[in-house]
Amino acid sequence: MRAAIAALALLLVSACGGTADAGGGAWKPRGDVRMIVPFSAGGGSDLAGRAIAGALEKAEPGLKVTVENREGGSGAVGYSALLGKKGDGNYLLATENALLSLPLSGQVSFTRADFTPIAKLAEDGGILVVKKDSAFRTCTDVVNAARSGRVGVGMSGAYGVDNVIFTMIEQKTGVKFRRVPFESGGELVPAVLGGQIQVALLNPGEVIGQIRSGDLRGLCVTTEKRYTYPEFAGLPTAREERIDVAYVQFRGFIGPGGLDGREKAYWERAAKGVTGTAEFQKWLKDNYLQQSELYGADFGKYLDQLDAALAPVLKKSS
Repeated sequence: MRAAIAALALLLVSACGGTADAGGGAWKPRGDVRMIVPFSAGGGSDLAGRAIAGALEKAEPGLKVTVENREGGSGAVGYSALLGKKGDGNYLLATENALLSLPLSGQVSFTRADFTPIAKLAEDGGILVVKKDSAFRTCTDVVNAARSGRVGVGMSGAYGVDNVIFTMIEQKTGVKFRRVPFESGGELVPAVLGGQIQVALLNPGEVIGQIRSGDLRGLCVTTEKRYTYPEFAGLPTAREERIDVAYVQFRGFIGPGGLDGREKAYWERAAKGVTGTAEFQKWLKDNYLQQSELYGADFGKYLDQLDAALAPVLKKSS
Protein backbone atom coordinates (compact mmCIF):
# COMPACT_ATOMS: atom_id res chain seq x y z
CA MET A 1 0.00 0.00 0.00
CA ARG A 2 2.85 2.38 0.92
CA ALA A 3 4.59 1.62 -2.35
CA ALA A 4 1.40 2.41 -4.26
CA ILE A 5 0.96 5.74 -2.44
CA ALA A 6 4.60 6.66 -3.01
CA ALA A 7 4.30 5.82 -6.68
CA LEU A 8 1.15 7.91 -6.96
CA ALA A 9 2.87 10.84 -5.22
CA LEU A 10 5.84 10.57 -7.54
CA LEU A 11 3.51 10.52 -10.53
CA LEU A 12 1.72 13.66 -9.31
CA VAL A 13 5.00 15.49 -8.70
CA SER A 14 6.29 14.48 -12.12
CA ALA A 15 3.07 15.61 -13.75
CA CYS A 16 3.22 19.00 -12.01
CA GLY A 17 6.89 19.37 -12.94
CA GLY A 18 6.14 18.56 -16.58
CA THR A 19 3.36 21.16 -16.69
CA ALA A 20 5.64 23.76 -15.16
CA ASP A 21 8.34 23.10 -17.73
CA ALA A 22 5.83 23.32 -20.55
CA GLY A 23 4.02 26.46 -19.47
CA GLY A 24 5.14 27.90 -16.12
CA GLY A 25 8.73 26.89 -15.47
CA ALA A 26 11.84 29.00 -15.61
CA TRP A 27 12.86 30.35 -19.01
CA LYS A 28 16.29 31.38 -20.25
CA PRO A 29 17.38 32.82 -23.61
CA ARG A 30 18.64 30.31 -26.14
CA GLY A 31 22.05 31.39 -27.42
CA ASP A 32 22.98 35.03 -27.93
CA VAL A 33 20.47 37.81 -27.28
CA ARG A 34 20.15 40.75 -29.69
CA MET A 35 19.86 44.26 -28.27
CA ILE A 36 18.58 46.49 -31.07
CA VAL A 37 19.60 50.15 -30.95
CA PRO A 38 17.23 52.10 -33.24
CA PHE A 39 19.76 54.86 -33.93
CA SER A 40 23.27 55.02 -35.35
CA ALA A 41 26.46 54.58 -33.36
CA GLY A 42 27.80 57.41 -31.25
CA GLY A 43 24.63 59.00 -29.88
CA GLY A 44 22.96 58.74 -26.48
CA SER A 45 20.77 55.80 -27.47
CA ASP A 46 23.78 53.85 -28.70
CA LEU A 47 25.68 54.55 -25.47
CA ALA A 48 22.65 53.47 -23.46
CA GLY A 49 22.12 50.25 -25.42
CA ARG A 50 25.73 49.18 -25.09
CA ALA A 51 25.87 50.01 -21.38
CA ILE A 52 22.65 48.12 -20.62
CA ALA A 53 23.79 45.14 -22.71
CA GLY A 54 27.07 44.96 -20.82
CA ALA A 55 25.36 45.34 -17.45
CA LEU A 56 22.89 42.54 -18.30
CA GLU A 57 25.82 40.24 -19.05
CA LYS A 58 27.33 41.02 -15.65
CA ALA A 59 24.01 40.64 -13.85
CA GLU A 60 23.28 37.29 -15.57
CA PRO A 61 26.44 35.14 -15.75
CA GLY A 62 26.57 33.22 -19.01
CA LEU A 63 24.28 35.63 -20.84
CA LYS A 64 25.62 37.08 -24.11
CA VAL A 65 23.99 40.25 -25.49
CA THR A 66 25.04 41.48 -28.93
CA VAL A 67 24.23 45.10 -29.83
CA GLU A 68 22.86 45.72 -33.31
CA ASN A 69 22.38 49.26 -34.67
CA ARG A 70 19.30 49.42 -36.92
CA GLU A 71 19.09 53.13 -37.69
CA GLY A 72 16.73 54.88 -40.06
CA GLY A 73 13.39 56.65 -40.08
CA SER A 74 14.13 58.52 -36.84
CA GLY A 75 14.08 55.20 -34.98
CA ALA A 76 11.23 53.60 -36.94
CA VAL A 77 13.47 51.03 -38.64
CA GLY A 78 14.74 49.66 -35.34
CA TYR A 79 11.33 49.55 -33.66
CA SER A 80 9.87 47.88 -36.75
CA ALA A 81 12.61 45.25 -36.60
CA LEU A 82 11.56 44.40 -33.04
CA LEU A 83 7.91 44.41 -34.11
CA GLY A 84 8.75 41.52 -36.44
CA LYS A 85 10.12 39.43 -33.55
CA LYS A 86 6.81 38.96 -31.76
CA GLY A 87 6.98 36.28 -29.07
CA ASP A 88 10.77 35.91 -29.33
CA GLY A 89 12.39 36.55 -25.95
CA ASN A 90 15.85 36.55 -27.48
CA TYR A 91 15.33 40.10 -28.79
CA LEU A 92 15.41 43.39 -26.87
CA LEU A 93 15.52 47.07 -27.82
CA ALA A 94 17.21 49.99 -26.09
CA THR A 95 14.24 52.32 -25.80
CA GLU A 96 13.67 56.00 -25.17
CA ASN A 97 10.96 58.56 -25.91
CA ALA A 98 10.74 57.71 -29.62
CA LEU A 99 8.69 54.69 -28.50
CA LEU A 100 5.87 57.19 -27.93
CA SER A 101 6.65 60.08 -30.26
CA LEU A 102 6.89 57.93 -33.40
CA PRO A 103 3.32 56.55 -33.10
CA LEU A 104 1.96 59.96 -32.09
CA SER A 105 3.54 61.48 -35.18
CA GLY A 106 1.36 59.26 -37.36
CA GLN A 107 4.39 58.08 -39.34
CA VAL A 108 4.27 54.43 -38.19
CA SER A 109 1.57 51.81 -37.82
CA PHE A 110 2.69 50.42 -34.45
CA THR A 111 2.02 51.74 -30.95
CA ARG A 112 3.82 51.24 -27.68
CA ALA A 113 1.22 48.54 -26.84
CA ASP A 114 2.77 46.35 -29.56
CA PHE A 115 5.85 45.87 -27.35
CA THR A 116 6.56 44.50 -23.88
CA PRO A 117 7.77 47.05 -21.29
CA ILE A 118 10.68 45.59 -19.31
CA ALA A 119 12.52 48.37 -17.50
CA LYS A 120 13.04 52.12 -17.24
CA LEU A 121 16.48 52.54 -15.67
CA ALA A 122 17.54 56.18 -15.99
CA GLU A 123 16.64 59.67 -17.13
CA ASP A 124 18.72 61.76 -19.51
CA GLY A 125 18.39 65.54 -19.54
CA GLY A 126 18.95 67.92 -22.44
CA ILE A 127 21.33 70.85 -22.89
CA LEU A 128 20.99 73.53 -25.56
CA VAL A 129 24.47 74.08 -26.99
CA VAL A 130 26.12 76.45 -29.48
CA LYS A 131 29.60 77.01 -30.95
CA LYS A 132 32.07 78.81 -28.72
CA ASP A 133 31.94 81.92 -30.94
CA SER A 134 28.14 82.05 -31.17
CA ALA A 135 26.43 85.35 -30.43
CA PHE A 136 23.87 83.45 -28.33
CA ARG A 137 24.73 83.63 -24.63
CA THR A 138 21.43 82.37 -23.19
CA CYS A 139 18.39 80.38 -24.26
CA THR A 140 16.45 83.64 -24.15
CA ASP A 141 18.81 84.96 -26.84
CA VAL A 142 17.88 82.00 -29.05
CA VAL A 143 14.16 82.61 -28.59
CA ASN A 144 14.50 86.35 -29.24
CA ALA A 145 16.50 85.68 -32.43
CA ALA A 146 13.80 83.29 -33.65
CA ARG A 147 11.20 86.05 -33.24
CA SER A 148 12.86 88.16 -35.89
CA GLY A 149 14.74 85.66 -38.07
CA ARG A 150 15.49 82.04 -38.86
CA VAL A 151 17.37 80.02 -36.26
CA GLY A 152 18.56 76.61 -37.48
CA VAL A 153 18.24 73.87 -34.87
CA GLY A 154 19.34 70.25 -35.23
CA MET A 155 17.11 67.21 -34.75
CA SER A 156 18.49 63.77 -33.90
CA GLY A 157 15.47 62.17 -35.54
CA ALA A 158 12.56 64.14 -36.90
CA TYR A 159 10.26 62.80 -34.16
CA GLY A 160 12.74 62.49 -31.33
CA VAL A 161 13.10 64.25 -28.00
CA ASP A 162 14.69 67.26 -29.74
CA ASN A 163 11.55 67.80 -31.78
CA VAL A 164 9.39 67.53 -28.68
CA ILE A 165 11.38 70.07 -26.70
CA PHE A 166 11.73 72.58 -29.54
CA THR A 167 7.99 72.21 -30.21
CA MET A 168 7.26 72.88 -26.54
CA ILE A 169 9.43 76.00 -26.71
CA GLU A 170 7.60 77.14 -29.85
CA GLN A 171 4.22 76.61 -28.21
CA LYS A 172 5.22 78.45 -25.05
CA THR A 173 6.90 81.41 -26.76
CA GLY A 174 5.21 81.71 -30.16
CA VAL A 175 8.46 81.46 -32.16
CA LYS A 176 9.27 79.08 -35.02
CA PHE A 177 12.60 77.30 -35.59
CA ARG A 178 14.11 75.99 -38.80
CA ARG A 179 14.58 72.26 -38.22
CA VAL A 180 17.46 70.29 -39.74
CA PRO A 181 17.07 66.52 -39.17
CA PHE A 182 19.91 64.08 -38.45
CA GLU A 183 19.85 60.40 -37.49
CA SER A 184 21.59 60.66 -34.11
CA GLY A 185 23.13 62.96 -31.55
CA GLY A 186 26.51 61.81 -32.79
CA GLU A 187 25.86 63.71 -36.04
CA LEU A 188 24.67 66.88 -34.31
CA VAL A 189 27.98 67.73 -32.66
CA PRO A 190 29.94 68.12 -35.92
CA ALA A 191 26.93 69.90 -37.44
CA VAL A 192 27.09 72.60 -34.75
CA LEU A 193 30.87 72.82 -34.92
CA GLY A 194 30.74 73.07 -38.72
CA GLY A 195 28.07 75.78 -38.75
CA GLN A 196 25.37 73.67 -40.43
CA ILE A 197 23.07 74.50 -37.53
CA GLN A 198 23.16 77.22 -34.91
CA VAL A 199 21.75 75.34 -31.93
CA ALA A 200 21.47 71.70 -30.89
CA LEU A 201 19.81 69.96 -27.99
CA LEU A 202 22.05 67.17 -26.74
CA ASN A 203 22.39 64.87 -23.77
CA PRO A 204 25.27 65.72 -21.40
CA GLY A 205 27.18 62.56 -22.29
CA GLU A 206 27.12 63.50 -25.97
CA VAL A 207 28.81 66.88 -25.49
CA ILE A 208 30.92 66.66 -22.35
CA GLY A 209 34.14 66.42 -24.38
CA GLN A 210 33.36 69.56 -26.40
CA ILE A 211 32.15 71.40 -23.31
CA ARG A 212 35.40 70.61 -21.52
CA SER A 213 37.49 71.63 -24.53
CA GLY A 214 35.55 74.88 -24.91
CA ASP A 215 34.50 74.15 -28.49
CA LEU A 216 30.82 74.16 -27.45
CA ARG A 217 29.00 76.25 -24.88
CA GLY A 218 25.91 75.24 -22.94
CA LEU A 219 23.08 77.78 -22.69
CA CYS A 220 20.46 76.14 -20.49
CA VAL A 221 19.10 72.73 -19.49
CA THR A 222 15.61 71.28 -19.96
CA THR A 223 15.46 69.45 -16.63
CA GLU A 224 13.22 70.40 -13.70
CA LYS A 225 16.22 71.36 -11.57
CA ARG A 226 19.81 72.38 -12.26
CA TYR A 227 22.42 69.66 -12.56
CA THR A 228 24.55 68.97 -9.51
CA TYR A 229 27.44 67.73 -11.68
CA PRO A 230 30.14 70.45 -11.54
CA GLU A 231 30.48 70.66 -15.33
CA PHE A 232 26.83 71.71 -15.73
CA ALA A 233 25.91 73.19 -12.34
CA GLY A 234 26.26 76.74 -13.66
CA LEU A 235 23.69 76.30 -16.41
CA PRO A 236 20.20 77.65 -15.63
CA THR A 237 17.07 75.67 -16.38
CA ALA A 238 14.88 76.84 -19.24
CA ARG A 239 12.26 77.78 -16.67
CA GLU A 240 14.76 80.05 -14.91
CA GLU A 241 14.93 81.93 -18.21
CA ARG A 242 11.13 82.12 -18.25
CA ILE A 243 10.78 79.46 -20.93
CA ASP A 244 8.24 77.18 -19.29
CA VAL A 245 9.57 73.85 -20.58
CA ALA A 246 10.91 70.81 -18.70
CA TYR A 247 11.29 67.43 -20.36
CA VAL A 248 13.72 64.52 -20.01
CA GLN A 249 14.42 61.38 -21.98
CA PHE A 250 13.93 58.02 -20.29
CA ARG A 251 16.42 55.20 -20.88
CA GLY A 252 15.61 51.51 -20.60
CA PHE A 253 14.72 48.48 -22.65
CA ILE A 254 11.70 46.67 -24.00
CA GLY A 255 10.97 43.29 -25.55
CA PRO A 256 8.82 42.35 -28.51
CA GLY A 257 5.11 41.87 -28.07
CA GLY A 258 3.67 38.47 -27.30
CA LEU A 259 6.18 37.42 -24.63
CA ASP A 260 4.78 34.90 -22.16
CA GLY A 261 4.90 35.24 -18.39
CA ARG A 262 8.12 33.28 -18.01
CA GLU A 263 9.99 35.44 -20.52
CA LYS A 264 8.73 38.65 -18.92
CA ALA A 265 9.71 37.38 -15.46
CA TYR A 266 13.22 36.50 -16.62
CA TRP A 267 13.91 39.89 -18.19
CA GLU A 268 12.38 41.90 -15.35
CA ARG A 269 14.49 39.97 -12.83
CA ALA A 270 17.60 40.45 -14.99
CA ALA A 271 16.85 44.17 -15.31
CA LYS A 272 16.69 44.57 -11.54
CA GLY A 273 20.24 43.27 -11.37
CA VAL A 274 21.52 45.84 -13.87
CA THR A 275 21.64 48.88 -11.60
CA GLY A 276 23.92 47.14 -9.11
CA THR A 277 26.67 46.52 -11.66
CA ALA A 278 29.80 48.62 -11.94
CA GLU A 279 29.17 48.92 -15.69
CA PHE A 280 25.79 50.56 -15.18
CA GLN A 281 26.99 52.94 -12.49
CA LYS A 282 29.94 53.96 -14.65
CA TRP A 283 27.57 54.69 -17.54
CA LEU A 284 25.44 56.89 -15.27
CA LYS A 285 28.46 58.82 -14.01
CA ASP A 286 30.24 59.13 -17.36
CA ASN A 287 27.09 60.35 -19.13
CA TYR A 288 25.59 62.50 -16.35
CA LEU A 289 22.33 60.56 -16.04
CA GLN A 290 20.02 60.15 -13.07
CA GLN A 291 19.08 56.64 -11.96
CA SER A 292 15.28 56.19 -12.15
CA GLU A 293 13.80 52.69 -12.06
CA LEU A 294 10.45 51.22 -13.07
CA TYR A 295 9.80 47.63 -14.08
CA GLY A 296 7.17 45.71 -16.01
CA ALA A 297 3.63 46.92 -15.39
CA ASP A 298 4.85 50.02 -13.53
CA PHE A 299 6.96 50.98 -16.54
CA GLY A 300 3.89 50.42 -18.70
CA LYS A 301 1.81 52.80 -16.56
CA TYR A 302 4.55 55.44 -16.81
CA LEU A 303 4.49 55.09 -20.61
CA ASP A 304 0.71 55.53 -20.67
CA GLN A 305 0.95 58.73 -18.60
CA LEU A 306 3.75 60.16 -20.71
CA ASP A 307 1.89 59.22 -23.88
CA ALA A 308 -1.13 61.22 -22.73
CA ALA A 309 1.08 64.23 -21.91
CA LEU A 310 2.86 64.11 -25.27
CA ALA A 311 -0.24 63.72 -27.41
CA PRO A 312 -1.30 67.41 -27.52
CA VAL A 313 2.30 68.53 -28.16
CA LEU A 314 2.93 66.24 -31.12
CA LYS A 315 -0.51 66.59 -32.61
CA LYS A 316 -0.08 70.34 -32.75
CA SER A 317 3.34 69.98 -34.35
CA SER A 318 2.23 67.51 -37.03
